[in-house]
Amino acid sequence: MNIDGRTRVIVHLAYPSTHLRTPSFFNPLIEQQGRNAVLVPWQVSPENLPKVWDALRLCESLAGVIVTIPHKTDVAGLCDELEGAARFLQVSNVARRTEDGRFIGRMYDGPGYLQGLRNEGHEMRGRRVLLLGAGGAATGIAHSLVEEKVERLTIANRTRSKAEDLAAKLNTEFGTDIVSAGEAVGGDHDVVINATSVGLKADDPLPIDPDSIQSDALVGEVIMQPDVTALLEAVRARGCTIHKGKHMITGQTQLLADFLLGPLGAD
Repeated sequence: MNIDGRTRVIVHLAYPSTHLRTPSFFNPLIEQQGRNAVLVPWQVSPENLPKVWDALRLCESLAGVIVTIPHKTDVAGLCDELEGAARFLQVSNVARRTEDGRFIGRMYDGPGYLQGLRNEGHEMRGRRVLLLGAGGAATGIAHSLVEEKVERLTIANRTRSKAEDLAAKLNTEFGTDIVSAGEAVGGDHDVVINATSVGLKADDPLPIDPDSIQSDALVGEVIMQPDVTALLEAVRARGCTIHKGKHMITGQTQLLADFLLGPLGAD
């Protein structure tokens, strides 16, 4: 990759940033496509995010930002405009900088996660899904799952009121009653998705009891590092099909590139 004075810079905001794998997928793609751009990880603490954001408005080489834990909700509040699911959910995982220093945010975690599932041969329509978490990535995935017409979506979150609020919001938005708050118990769900950060650290507890999950269920992660989390190891031993967290980013990489840099060939 050649970097020069015309290179468009994209920063990946995270805290911590040591687990990030997105640049290893994003940069080879844009290099293959002949785009003069680069994605670099930035470790920024939540308390410093507003000051960093203000500085980014002044960076004329900046194409935009990609956002991960724990900044997705805060970034939505810092954007000047939100589009699509980001406006409805008030969560953003990407923001494009305009020439005058404004930021326009979108949310691609949901479409990216579902595309990653499709790429691995898994369709969600008509499935009974248990989603763990009601934070940034979880809200985007939940939105896309309802849009995909799953049979039922149960949201389990440590703070139950957040799951209840998200369920009510989705039911109202889509005019349905298929979304509810519940417990982190597999039960009769045939798909379980861990959309929390639990499992990112080696000493984290499991986000759900693997024995509560059907042995023929599909179990997915959003965590990309480690490649196979302790949860995935545990359910694989029970016979479950596993779906790695890296598929969420591979499913949305092209969407992110086109939003930040413009559709390929648009020039």
